[in-house]
This record gives sequence, structure tokens and C-alpha cells, in this order.
Amino acid sequence: MAHTTPAEERDARPSISPRSVAPQHDTDPVDSGIGSSSEYDQENTEDHFLHAHDDDSSFTDEGYDESDASSFLSSILSEVRRGVEIEGRIYPAHGKHEYGMPMDEKELDRNDLQHHKYTLLLNDRLYVAPIPDSQLGEQSSRILDLGTGTGIWAIDMADKFPNTEVIGVDIAPTQPNFVPPNCIFEIDDVEEDWPYRPNHFDFVHGRDLMTAVRDWPRLIQQAYTHLKPGGWIQLASTIPGALSDDNTIPPNSGYVEAGRLYFEMAEKMGAPLDAPRSWADQMRAAGFTNVQDEVYKLPMGPWPRSKRLRTVGKLEQIMILDGGFEAYMLRGYTQILGGRVEDLQVILALARREIKDPSVHTYVLFHITYGMKPQEQ
Repeated sequence: MAHTTPAEERDARPSISPRSVAPQHDTDPVDSGIGSSSEYDQENTEDHFLHAHDDDSSFTDEGYDESDASSFLSSILSEVRRGVEIEGRIYPAHGKHEYGMPMDEKELDRNDLQHHKYTLLLNDRLYVAPIPDSQLGEQSSRILDLGTGTGIWAIDMADKFPNTEVIGVDIAPTQPNFVPPNCIFEIDDVEEDWPYRPNHFDFVHGRDLMTAVRDWPRLIQQAYTHLKPGGWIQLASTIPGALSDDNTIPPNSGYVEAGRLYFEMAEKMGAPLDAPRSWADQMRAAGFTNVQDEVYKLPMGPWPRSKRLRTVGKLEQIMILDGGFEAYMLRGYTQILGGRVEDLQVILALARREIKDPSVHTYVLFHITYGMKPQEQ
């Protein structure tokens, strides 16, 4: 029987991403299949109350279930190329700073699910900056995806805009080999000097770069330099602090404690987790105009009344309960705070219990900031 390499398995895997459905036209949203237009749905921006389902008992078959999680995750096969092993997880060896997130198969699976989750959260959109499709669909258009991870966002953008060159950059070679012909992946550290010409890109995108970027003003200034006049930047990230609209966070919350520790370790790494709150001012200081912040509520668990947000919450729950906490915290807790793995596991066990409790209606905030480089006068 013929054997396949890990790379061949990854390239051949079925995808849960929106590109597994019929190809999209430039003006079409990505179809999630959730059917949000025909189901009860609600706004989930920061100034809207997030409603919970009326009957908590209905969550019996919609909460976390190991076999259900396995069906989500088994469709994603990925490879581990190179890195440093710490407490059984693999971290990138390349880069200016020690990156806080792993790059092993488990983390790459989570990265692909993250993409699906964020697309649903944004009502089947790959970005929210008001960039005309015509600007991204021209033959000379170029898009740069910072910290591309598995490359799933870059691939979907290349599918959506087949005339556009999409470049994904990361410190780890964890992207597939078979990609759209207009999609390119490069290994580089986005905190170093960018090797591109000035005025080169129409869109610079970065998502979930927490603990990866220390000098945000420099990165934003580099984006300004390398964007064409009229080009756009969009940065996005969650701020991992548990919130609730109906005061259902329990006293002595394990999740709140886990979040406090995460903020502490990130601060000591020089990569504070509240950096998204400064992006708008930093973009304006770099020269960007039309700068806007959009903040979305990302539910933790399948408790919302909205079917779309219930699916988002279920994905978040699965990722957290299947190792997401460890991915975020393991390296920092043991190497930055000097803690013991056993102590961390106790805290995370309490946090997982809350995530599985349908009466606890928590969410985190997903920040998106975008701006435009002014047109030449």
C-alpha cells in the first residue's frame, strides 16, 4: 500500500473553510451555510446587548461533546515542520522574538477553525474595511497577510479575487503546497524590515497577532510605507477578558483568573493584550485617514439565541476545551511567570467548567481597526 507524506495528507485534506463550497464572485459574501438571514439573528457589535437562549436545557445536545469536536477537527490534517518543544508543544524557532503561540498540528487545526469562526462572527465577511471590490480585483492589485498561519485567510482572498496577488507571511512554514496560482507564502518576521517596494500593496491585513508583535507603531508605519495611496490596512484581535451582559460570571471565576495571568505574562513579554485599543491612534499618527474601530462580541459557548452566534460560540467552546487555553498560556506561564504546569492545569480546569456551563453567558471582545493611506494630492 502506498504511503503519503504529512505534506501530501495536509494538501489533500477536505476543508471546513468557505472555499469548500461553490466559488464566490467578487461581490458575494462567503457563504457559511448557517442561514443567518432566515433564522433569528442579532447584532453583536459592542453597543448591542447579547441575548441568551430562553431555555438552557436546549443546550444538552449543542454544548461541547468530544465526538462532536472530533468530527470538526478530524477534517484538518496538518504538519509540523520545525520548532522548539516546550512541555510537549512545538513553538516556532524563527523570528526576532520568542513567539507565545505554538505551531504544532494541534495549533494549526485551531488556526483553521479560528478562521471559520471569525468569518461567521462577521456575517460571512473576510474583512470589514470599506475597500471597493474593484480596487482588489484589478490585475495589478496586491494583498499582504501578516502572520498568515496556515494561510487560510490568504487562500480564501486569492479565491475571491483571482486577479490579485496575495502574499502570506509567517515565521513558520505551516502553509499547504497546493494553493491558488495567485497566492504566495513567504517565511519572514513582520517585525523586521519589510523587503517590499514602497507603495506596493492595496491591502495589508493582520489578525490575531497577539504576543507576536511588540512594536505596533513600527509595524503600522511599515504598512503605511508599503501601501499604495488609497490602500487600506486592517488589524484584528480579541482581547481575552471575560465579559457578560447579564452578570452570570461566577465569583472566583477560573476564566477570569486565567485571563489575568495571560495579561500578566503578555505584559512581561512586551506584548500587552490591550494593544488593539491603541491601534486607531497609532494609525492616525502614521498618517492614515478614515480610521475606524469596530468591536464585536464573541460568545464563549453555544448560549446565544442567534443561530449564527450560537455556532460561533460552539466553535469557541470546542477550541477552548480541546487545548486552546494551553495554546495561549503554556509557554508564558512556565517560562515567563515561572509557574508549574500542574498549577496551570488546576486553573484551566475551573475555567473549562465555566465554558461548559450553559447558564454562564460570557463573551470576549473582537477588535477590528482599519484605515486608508491618503490619495496623492
